[in-house]
Amino acid sequence: MESQDEVSAREQHFHSQVREFTICFLLFAALYAVSYVVITRYRRKSDEHEDEEAIVNRISLFLSTFTLAVSAGAVLLLPFSIVSNEVLLSFPHSYYIQWLNGSLIHGLWNLSSLFSNLCLFVLMPFAFFFLESEGFAGLKKGIRARILETLVMLVLLALLILGMVWVASALVDRDAASMESLYDLWEFYLPYLYSCISLMGCLLLLLCTPVGLSRMFTVMGQLLVKPAILEDLDEQIYIITLEEEALQRRLNGRSSSAEHGAEPPEQEQELENVRALKTKLERRKKASAWERNLVYPAVMVLLLIVTSVSVLLVACNILRLLVDETAMPKGTRGPGIGSASLSAFGFVGAALEIILIFYLMVSSVVGFYSLRFFGDFLPKKDDTTMTKIIGNCVSLLVLSSALPVMSRTLGITRFDLLGDFGRFNWLGNFYIVLSYNLLFAVVTTLCLVRKFTSAVREELLKALGLRKLRLPTACREAGTARLPANGHQKAL
Repeated sequence: MESQDEVSAREQHFHSQVREFTICFLLFAALYAVSYVVITRYRRKSDEHEDEEAIVNRISLFLSTFTLAVSAGAVLLLPFSIVSNEVLLSFPHSYYIQWLNGSLIHGLWNLSSLFSNLCLFVLMPFAFFFLESEGFAGLKKGIRARILETLVMLVLLALLILGMVWVASALVDRDAASMESLYDLWEFYLPYLYSCISLMGCLLLLLCTPVGLSRMFTVMGQLLVKPAILEDLDEQIYIITLEEEALQRRLNGRSSSAEHGAEPPEQEQELENVRALKTKLERRKKASAWERNLVYPAVMVLLLIVTSVSVLLVACNILRLLVDETAMPKGTRGPGIGSASLSAFGFVGAALEIILIFYLMVSSVVGFYSLRFFGDFLPKKDDTTMTKIIGNCVSLLVLSSALPVMSRTLGITRFDLLGDFGRFNWLGNFYIVLSYNLLFAVVTTLCLVRKFTSAVREELLKALGLRKLRLPTACREAGTARLPANGHQKAL
């Protein structure tokens, strides 16, 4: 018979598991609710029907919401772990934080890895194929026929991917142990496949993040009120008002759709652009002197400081990689959670790491949508199809799943990767990790130099009479608005 201590330990373990499950469920429920609000804000309302398509769209909506919630959880995974480590270190014996322990943190990392694999290889392909399916020819149309076609497509896709992974693994590793592991599905295929996806996500972050770091200055400049230096806002508002009235009279007095050599939708779009610009100028006029002359420079300086600190940390990590083996993301594991602070500055250093992690994630998203190839993925409010929503959710899932790996690889944080995130094979390759750090530092520096020297370059081209040779992206970064009225362009 079991002793009283064994029974008590078993009950305590059971209650601990129930508590951890409840906490994980509540956290995921909150993320799911926020994700549902975000997706419904951008989803096209015309997709709502009272027929078979409504059921298909609703299922795809729920799967996309689940994936977006998993992406948000992956973004919050590393900051939550860093905060938990500092809290446990500061209050080791507090009764109110007994629920916060190493078992919960490890469980969150494992669940994040599990759900990321589930969404990436099962749920999102199912949502896409289910949305595009119509049922096999000869079968009765309906939900069952579409589900059958979707399952067949998923099986074929799985066979194709497994075959590619098998061939790639057989070509790379030809030793006896590796060849024997080729027949192990759960212990080899899925971890190896997710390791490849993680590497692709880190490479995508390497491409998007430097671009986003330079684009953040332009984005914040569009959101904030710039100082009015040598500008007459009243004159600009007067010119735009005249332009608005002229376009309004032209729309009201047109007799045909081709009047004045332009289609009515084009004239309506011009009128909307003029009104939007008028609203922006009126906001600049109504802004207080503090908002115009203090907030904008302070935010620009803050962005410059955060970006410089990020590049400096990467440079320090490069030096650390050359002299210290423990700097490798797949190196010697440190003490457990709550045993020691991973930052030399304690809680302040941990807060700085969290700010940098969130800043890198926001910059990577901005850079992702700034790239020409992914620019069409940008969702629009109340006008985004479910297919495009699925594409956005998959892209965000790949970026967010690679964020903890990139943060640890670049030395932004010293928190060790837990669960399957720390078992990627390429993390143990010194040359890959060092090359990744060097490329990030060099590309980010080049993007920032190009950003801050673009104004000087434009003036030189203008002085030499070569201004027409400038790239279109320079116009977009400068926030230039192209409107039909010459006087309006002159005022801008």
